Amino acid sequence: MAKVRLKDVTKTFGRVLAVKDFTLDIRDGEFIIMVGPSGCGKTTTLRAIAGLETITSGDIFIGDQSVINVAPKDRDVAMVFQNYALYPHMNVYRNMAFCLKLRKLPKQEIDRIVKRTADLLGIGELLERKPNELSGGQRQRVALGRAIVRDPEVFLFDEPLSNLDAKLRITMRAELLDLHQRLETTAIYVTHDQMEAMTMGDRIVVMNEGLIQQVDTPQNVYDHPVNKYVAGFIGSPSMNFIEGVVMKKNGDLYIRNEDLNLKIPDDKARLVEKYHDKEVVLGLRPEHIADAQSFKESDLETGFKASVWVVEPLGSEQLVHIKLEHGDSFIARLDPQLELKTGETVEFAARMNLAHLFDKETEDIIF
Repeated sequence: MAKVRLKDVTKTFGRVLAVKDFTLDIRDGEFIIMVGPSGCGKTTTLRAIAGLETITSGDIFIGDQSVINVAPKDRDVAMVFQNYALYPHMNVYRNMAFCLKLRKLPKQEIDRIVKRTADLLGIGELLERKPNELSGGQRQRVALGRAIVRDPEVFLFDEPLSNLDAKLRITMRAELLDLHQRLETTAIYVTHDQMEAMTMGDRIVVMNEGLIQQVDTPQNVYDHPVNKYVAGFIGSPSMNFIEGVVMKKNGDLYIRNEDLNLKIPDDKARLVEKYHDKEVVLGLRPEHIADAQSFKESDLETGFKASVWVVEPLGSEQLVHIKLEHGDSFIARLDPQLELKTGETVEFAARMNLAHLFDKETEDIIF
């Protein structure tokens, strides 16, 4: 196991800036998730750690050693790729044993390590099969096994579950977490799937356009995003955004537009004082919109009317797409027992104590 440190790492491809000033300290044994849309620089960063990309500037440390001038094979990292990258002409046993043979380990030692790892991953009965005789989940386990037998200081995962079906992805997420808890090896995992990020990582690194936007625990990133981008990217369905103006009435502050007049909670009013008469962006997660009937009389100042557009019943909940009179739309996560019909106008309420407010110009968070 080893800690990993990236200091001011920048990578350009010609005139294209892929990663800029990336600085991060990863603790020994930590499971770090790098998440962001395609092209944000997360895979480039991972490949730089592996030594598959030469950085333009900055430094990378594994343990206490700088590795920017160390060959990939000598960095003591193991990488699991999106497409598994198995040797098609070799069976499972030979795929897993290949790197151990390159190290010239004794045959008996290779056999012991491969079979122990295969049993750990539940693929002991597949050792004689070739990759084309395996399912997607089995291939993924073989790719993991090939990495584990190396007993590396750091595991690097490049979207390893993206080729699996939805049900198998959920199963493999749990297996990867269980595996990490048993091996206690430092792991860096790249994904564009924010659900994987929320459920797997000790900490999340949210990236956009080559820059780190926020680094924190999954729950803190969800509850306390630093800007509008992070707030919108983390969460499924994503956060609802609507523009409004901060207005004052009878000493209280409100967010107003053509359809809404929502009171800002007293404990957050001081954070909004300087935005009086200025445009802001209100952020409401789907679960922070409720039907007004479930609210108390004292909460009516957070109510608004909207028409039901689409209802998506999901069994344990329903996602309701609602439209305001002047065209803005929200998604609300509501009780499945609430009966709503497409086209009807319903009174809803915003849980303003859980809402977020963003500066319209900088998109930084206000509260």
